[in-house]
This record gives sequence, structure tokens and C-alpha cells, in this order.
Amino acid sequence: MTEEDEPNIVTSSKSQHVVVDGYPFSIEIYRLEYEKEWTLEVVDPDNSSHVWEGTFKSDKDARTEAIKDIEAKGAVAFIRGDEDNVVPFNRG
Repeated sequence: MTEEDEPNIVTSSKSQHVVVDGYPFSIEIYRLEYEKEWTLEVVDPDNSSHVWEGTFKSDKDARTEAIKDIEAKGAVAFIRGDEDNVVPFNRG
């Protein structure tokens, strides 16, 4: 596959930086140019990426879900990944 065969990534204008409980988060919402649904990624202050498994019909829904999830769990718990579906990676 050559570089010109790769699809373009469309970044939503709904992507934004937010501060919750004093911690900055980067909400990144994007999709491949030929896809209709959006992918949600939140980058926390430790520069860890949290990517939702499912996609969203609209970029507004994705942004709303990110903010709702961070605020519901609290910033520190979100950063630590205090949830049932977190898989710890071996760090060496």
C-alpha cells in the first residue's frame, strides 16, 4: 500500500481541550474520509490515550460522551483507568 492509497483522516471541529477538576484533557474526534461515524480519543495529562471501542453517529455525540465520562468518574479516576475494562500493559 502506498501513501497515496491511504485514506485521509478528517478531524472534527468539535475536538477541543477541556479542564476537569483542574486537569487538562485533549478530546480528539476523527474519522476516515470515507466513514460516516466518528472515533473518540481522550488524551490525559500523563499523555495516555483513552480510545472508545465503539463509534459515534455524530461528532457532537462523541464530545458529549467524553465530557460526561470524565466528569462522572472524576478526573483522577479517569486518568488512572479505574474501570472494569482497563487492561494494564507490561511496562518492562
